[in-house]
Amino acid sequence: MDGQFWHTQLSGPTDPAKDAGWQAPPPRKGFFTDTSICIGCKACEVACKEWNQLPMDGLGMTGNSYDNTIGLGANTWRHVAFVEQSAEHIAEARVRGARLVDLGMPQVRTEITATPPGVPPMLPNATAQDVSRAPASGIPLTGPGTAASLPSAGEAAAPPTSPSDLDAAEHAAERALAEGSVPDFRWLMASDVCKHCTHAGCLDVCPTGALFRTEFGTVVVQDDVCNGCGYCVAACPFGVIDKRKDPDMTGAATAKTVGIANKCTLCYDRISLDAKPACAQACPTTSIQFGDLSEMRERAEQRVATLHGNGYTEARLYGANENDGVGGTGSIFLLLDEPEVYGLPPDPVVTTKDLPDIFRKAGLAGLTMLAGAALSYVGRNPS
Repeated sequence: MDGQFWHTQLSGPTDPAKDAGWQAPPPRKGFFTDTSICIGCKACEVACKEWNQLPMDGLGMTGNSYDNTIGLGANTWRHVAFVEQSAEHIAEARVRGARLVDLGMPQVRTEITATPPGVPPMLPNATAQDVSRAPASGIPLTGPGTAASLPSAGEAAAPPTSPSDLDAAEHAAERALAEGSVPDFRWLMASDVCKHCTHAGCLDVCPTGALFRTEFGTVVVQDDVCNGCGYCVAACPFGVIDKRKDPDMTGAATAKTVGIANKCTLCYDRISLDAKPACAQACPTTSIQFGDLSEMRERAEQRVATLHGNGYTEARLYGANENDGVGGTGSIFLLLDEPEVYGLPPDPVVTTKDLPDIFRKAGLAGLTMLAGAALSYVGRNPS
């Protein structure tokens, strides 16, 4: 096998279903989770548990706001995080976001003045809702910044966001921080789930074949094949997969085996019948959208452009870059702050990426030892 095979197998953009041996697979499926419209209702958590017959957990008070389940695990395949932010954190997130999008080398303004020359006065403050230039998203949503709020068919189309727009948004955020016109408080609510990575470390290290790649590009655990070794738990860069430890099966319609690994299957049984996953079906705000992954990426990019056009420069995508450390993910997220704020790694890397290099170096070390042993034998002076 050539080096290109190992490259596509362990890192970089690729088609995971074809790599797994599926002949003429259907389009890769995935999620787009728009945290900007999540209301924290936890309908996705409940629907996931109901459909997959998962036991209850996290019934006590954790002290972490309304987040009772804390994180993903063997019994919780969807987890809704509640992150509280003050006005200062909101403004800082918008300034950081503007710099991230602009990709330049901006200077922090030490004094808030009038709008700089050449920068259009796009927003009076960081909380204004100017949707006149929001690009069409194609997403079936309503409200500010969505297709429903765009000009009618007879009106002129909205121009795309330009770098000057981002400069204006950054300036508006800084001015709003100085003026105290940002909201005093906001919730960042996000429904987290397995990422179904293009290059899945859990799948690579499984010794029994309990994890397999489906024809839809997703990763599924087979309960009856898993031996509970736990290699997959350590291999996941997102901390998603876990072994079931709690023997209390309260709430589960059927007994669940303790000690085996479990995680989201992206409702493999449902999507095989052309039905939506339970969480996407139950979401009342369409914060969780499901479909062909290419379409999800397109929707996500359009949604981010819309939010940027409205001054929400903190909006960014997570998992949509095919050149990241896991080759992109099957679960794309729109975030309103740094990934770390949501408990997500900022630069995830599949743990098996360097295996070819490791084996190569181990082989060279072994050959060096053999050569040294041979030389020492040849160099011996027979008595």
